[in-house]
Amino acid sequence: MDIFQESKQFPPEEKYSLTDQIRSSSRSVCSCIGEAYRKKKYPKHFSSKLTEADSENTETQVWSDFALTCKYITKQKYDFWISESEEVGRMLHSMIEHPEKFS
Repeated sequence: MDIFQESKQFPPEEKYSLTDQIRSSSRSVCSCIGEAYRKKKYPKHFSSKLTEADSENTETQVWSDFALTCKYITKQKYDFWISESEEVGRMLHSMIEHPEKFS
């Protein structure tokens, strides 16, 4: 939600590129985790959806890089987003490596 709120301040010319992309990828992390949870009975499906979540998480980091480089966000905001994203990545990795804990 922080990404959504902050991206409201991005310039109008970024609406159909950076703004939509960073919002979409950050939301996809959550939706993929939700889908994975519904497939927890099937470890391979569970891990597959979590792998998608991890990919979306990485994509969000890349869009964050662009937002920082274009000076749409502060370095402090960027560091916060990356820190949170890295923590999500660690949790996803653990879940992918040990799906049996969730089924």
